[in-house]
Amino acid sequence: MKLDVIKLDGGKAGSIDLDEALFGLEPRADILHRVVRWQRAKAQAGTHSVLGKSDVSYSTKKIYRQKGTGGARHGSRKAPIFRKGGVYKGPTPRSHAHDLPKKFRALGLRHALSAKAKAGNLVVLDVAEMAEAKTAMLARAAKELGWKRVLIIDGAAVNENFARAARNIDGIDVLPTIGANVYDILKRDTLVITKAGVEALEARLGKGDVK
Repeated sequence: MKLDVIKLDGGKAGSIDLDEALFGLEPRADILHRVVRWQRAKAQAGTHSVLGKSDVSYSTKKIYRQKGTGGARHGSRKAPIFRKGGVYKGPTPRSHAHDLPKKFRALGLRHALSAKAKAGNLVVLDVAEMAEAKTAMLARAAKELGWKRVLIIDGAAVNENFARAARNIDGIDVLPTIGANVYDILKRDTLVITKAGVEALEARLGKGDVK
């Protein structure tokens, strides 16, 4: 598929042929859902914790005699039934991550790119470079281009001045190609990829014969 290439000032910079295996697939919600779930589970801290019966601090002395009280038999104030007792089967620190095959993750990224292309929310930028790290200049350019919630994917490395200029603008995120992921792509309204980013993505994901 062919797409126009623009400059940061909105001018034309020719056109580019995009790989159909990356940008021309029919997006599948089930694949995107599985990859996003894998990403979010991997990012979850898993530090939730409670005090169990063996963790709370109380005397281990039997609280009252076994028989003759007319009440239930208890041997410890740490029991979950008592106020400030230990919690029964509460959450403990653990990893929420689960496995997902590398080929499936790459397929999910292809479908995310194709989803943006099909929705008309894919923009190819000539270069994402600035001579000076001027936030106001980039903010003005983004406003003129109609970018509100946008993810910009550059090549192997992001231009330092461009990254610094974008750092303080709400709604603009910049990533190198290696950082491109399904969750961040789907979360933004517009996906902007530089020509270097397109080449790097095609090299990273290959032609891909899995649909």
